[in-house]
Amino acid sequence: MLLATDLDGTFLGGDPQDRLSLYQAITAHPDIQLAYVTGRSLEAVMPLLADPTLPQPDYIIADVGASLYHGETLQPIQSIQHEIDMLWPGETQVASALVDFPDIERQDVPQARRCSYFCSPERAADPELKKIAESLNCDLLYSADLYLDFLPRSVNKGSSLLRLVETLGIDPEQVLVAGDTLNDLSMLTSGFKAVCVGQSEPALLDETRGHARVLHSDSPGCGGIIQAFSHFGFLGGQGFAAETRKATEPGQAELVIVYHRLPYEEHRVNGQLQRRRPRSPNGIIPTLLSFFADGRKGSWVAWAEHEEGEKFDTHTAVDPEHYKRLTAARIPLTKEEVDIFYKRFSKEAFWPTLHTFWERAIFNEDDWQVYLKVNRDFALRTAQEAAEGATVWLHDYNLWMVPAYLRELRPDLKIAFFHHTYFPSADVFNVVPWRRQIVGSLLQCDYIGFHIPRQVENFVDVARGVFPLQTLERQNCAPRFVTYACAVGLETMTTALDTGMRTVRLGAHPVGLDIDRVRTSLAKNEVQEQMQRLRKELGSVRLILAVERLDYTKGVLEKLVAYEKLLETNPDLLGKVTLATICVPAAKEMTIYDELQAQIEQAVGRINGRFAKIGWTPVQFFFRSLPFEEVVGWYAMADVMWITPLRDGLNLVAKEFVATQGLIDGSGVLVLSEFAGAAAELKGALLTNPHDTADLAQTCYLALNMHKQEARTRLRELFDIVSYNDIRRWGDEFLAALESPQPESRLSGQAVA
Repeated sequence: MLLATDLDGTFLGGDPQDRLSLYQAITAHPDIQLAYVTGRSLEAVMPLLADPTLPQPDYIIADVGASLYHGETLQPIQSIQHEIDMLWPGETQVASALVDFPDIERQDVPQARRCSYFCSPERAADPELKKIAESLNCDLLYSADLYLDFLPRSVNKGSSLLRLVETLGIDPEQVLVAGDTLNDLSMLTSGFKAVCVGQSEPALLDETRGHARVLHSDSPGCGGIIQAFSHFGFLGGQGFAAETRKATEPGQAELVIVYHRLPYEEHRVNGQLQRRRPRSPNGIIPTLLSFFADGRKGSWVAWAEHEEGEKFDTHTAVDPEHYKRLTAARIPLTKEEVDIFYKRFSKEAFWPTLHTFWERAIFNEDDWQVYLKVNRDFALRTAQEAAEGATVWLHDYNLWMVPAYLRELRPDLKIAFFHHTYFPSADVFNVVPWRRQIVGSLLQCDYIGFHIPRQVENFVDVARGVFPLQTLERQNCAPRFVTYACAVGLETMTTALDTGMRTVRLGAHPVGLDIDRVRTSLAKNEVQEQMQRLRKELGSVRLILAVERLDYTKGVLEKLVAYEKLLETNPDLLGKVTLATICVPAAKEMTIYDELQAQIEQAVGRINGRFAKIGWTPVQFFFRSLPFEEVVGWYAMADVMWITPLRDGLNLVAKEFVATQGLIDGSGVLVLSEFAGAAAELKGALLTNPHDTADLAQTCYLALNMHKQEARTRLRELFDIVSYNDIRRWGDEFLAALESPQPESRLSGQAVA
């Protein structure tokens, strides 16, 4: 069958549950072809094609019938379109003929092969307008006591739908038409089975009253279409209507964390699967785990590599001692899926783009399909875990498409998304081939959080290129965030958007730190012994410390070049400072970093070969992952922490250093890239431009020579920020923002006929 439906007030209208139920049913039924029949132009329909909750149309009849397109390719249905084009005099001819009617205002919406105006009922009845239309070989269409359209002669929604049905060879008895305003009259009275959905324009109801094949539904929007399926017996009638209301059976978790990795590492010993604590020296996993320490009942949804024929446990305990009511819900992925989804596609396509290295990105359609499949698996498992009305907290770009699938499966859920990586401006992100689908999915969330306001506004700019959004709320960024003093500062940010279908709230929430984790590490005997050993080994040599992962976004190579310049231009530092770099290697399969690693090793060798003396090494490079406790010992001994990413969403290492130094009443100086998200939050750091070698070297030199009293003052300010805005506050504020009342929507709908 073919469902030919108007959009505004009809297919986009009605109760949210009815909309989602109808959309799910259409998507699941291959027997249903869908045609959007609308007053919008194709340009104005495009945002709907990016909405993942809407079924994609097979055909689009736009511009009140004047334009026809294939839904998949968006190319004109040329056999019909050519006939219409021959009838249209051109918009210049129409506009020129109306120059003496200043009270008729042209709608400022995209239009093709028609001219649409705002017009009062009195003016619409003026016989002079009819004469103008006749002289141009046009028809006039007036609807909703507001919209006046000049259309090609004998062209309207009904005539174009008839031609489409004829061209496709569809049985007219298998066509259902739905509409709600007077400009739908032509298709509702074309002889097809039809429905005027609830709350239709009174004039439309008057015109169709008594038509045996036109149902006047009492349910608005999609509810009226569902009622029409039952009334006319399409696809089983009552059975179809009941099917549209099926839902996924709820689970028991009050809070579901959805992350691409488990909260523990799995590895094989003699062929047996075993687990261990994450080895990364920093990261979000410990932060998220601490949120369940109060006994909250929850699930952690993540993937686990699974070999064919091996027993697989879908649910495992995370840590019965510390997180008694937290369960890991594991999704089995093959090694090939893991390699494509995470190690290749996410890191080769999305990671470089997000960090503004778009020229490094590799986009592959086959990999995208694997990405979609994995995201569907995540959504299904999440839907099975979450209790009725539960909160689902999704994390990072690996799971961009989960909100789209999850909203369809479980419309009752509160969906929140936190973006841990940097989110770039529109001119960078728009190179992504699937940007419309990604943005459409994210806008299914109730709340989207980023680290800092700049990333919020970058997302809004990208979204505005996909959807006609209205800003509902804005707020000042100060005093919480830096405004003008760094590259990622911002004065105001958007906090609520109206998509036309839902209100989406936005916020800036820099991830906090688990201060107690640092405090506990410092109290351990082995850490105290390590600190004493390091101080003895260093003697009077001052320690510059860098802790980072092997990645071109981290500025490791740029920092080494700057350090070489620092020693070159300040010979008084020779023998008096050393740079210790703890660089966590990438996974063996991620060969994209092999060249960078070789360049770094060459730079380290060059610097040491050029400047080293007996008993003094300029660069100590540790190319391995160290336990967190051992890294804390290094933090405690550092005179300068040198963090220089070229672009970073936040940078937790900076906060770990501040926390360590603050707890031991130290005076270490934080030198931080102004392109790290943390630069907008950590007032007291010395900011530097990692793209400027001279500035990197100069700022590091300033930190080394800073008066101890100023260093202590800066550190106290930093420690106050980090200790106050800890992980608990981050989590509480994020979830509180999700639960806060929604602002009232002011979007009145597009002015289209």
